[in-house]
Amino acid sequence: MLQPNNSLLFIIDIQEKLVKAANKGEQIANNMAKVAKAAQLLDITTLVTEQYPKGLGETTAIIKQNLFESAKLFEKSAFSALEEENIADEIAKHKGKKIILGGIETHICVYQTALDLLNKGYEVYILSDCTSSRNIFEYETGLELLTQFGAKITCTEIVLFEWLKTSKNPKFKEVQQLIK
Repeated sequence: MLQPNNSLLFIIDIQEKLVKAANKGEQIANNMAKVAKAAQLLDITTLVTEQYPKGLGETTAIIKQNLFESAKLFEKSAFSALEEENIADEIAKHKGKKIILGGIETHICVYQTALDLLNKGYEVYILSDCTSSRNIFEYETGLELLTQFGAKITCTEIVLFEWLKTSKNPKFKEVQQLIK
């Protein structure tokens, strides 16, 4: 089960132009904003990447507004975020082995990053409702391949309630408000 102390939230390239081009891009960004806010409330390490922000824009405002100050933002050019030394080093510092991953595009940057994480021995949880591609076929193919390689497919509410564990969690009401 996911717990705040064994989880790392990894947001891959949910940027302005990619959101506009992606299937259900706005919905993906809104869902990830909820997860980012829950991560903030529960003090979960969060990393964010931006692929070529000069051309694709920055991480969407709704996500940025819900990140907490300790979230680390990285610019990247490699499709797999782990190809960037500073990102790989940051992940290696984290004590937990469970990586919750979402972003754009499922079949490119999310896929390649997840495969590298799996190959390094991490448990990878793909937020299916926080992940997208330009077309549904590429999205579905990316998720199917990731499942075949050992990634676990999940969604926002499953992750949030696993993090909480109980309605007696002191942050329960705040997190619950995110999904109402």
